Amino acid sequence: MKKAMNIVLWILQVLLAALFGFSGVMKFFMTAEQLASLPFPLWFFWFIGIAEVAGALGLLLPGMFKVHQHLTRWAAIGLAIIMAGAVVTTLWLGMGVASVFPGVIGVLCVIVAKARK
Repeated sequence: MKKAMNIVLWILQVLLAALFGFSGVMKFFMTAEQLASLPFPLWFFWFIGIAEVAGALGLLLPGMFKVHQHLTRWAAIGLAIIMAGAVVTTLWLGMGVASVFPGVIGVLCVIVAKARK
């Protein structure tokens, strides 16, 4: 059972890392006009992009190299905080149903954080 749980967690971590890695990198390729629909400055998107890429790396690298594996938990917590902010922002902009996706992703990050100690 423990081995199966570890495999499920690794699959979840790889999928979350792919999602956050892609999302973070895309924030650097989007133009200011594309980001202008949201009420935040460009530097804020870059900051979130860096945090997402760092979190994606934090979900994978400590476990892959078996060094400082406790950092995986902190990466998952950081990404959950980013997703909590995404839920609040989505609700604030009046797009209620759209807040479900970042909410679910945030819950998955919390699951990883609780399982990886």
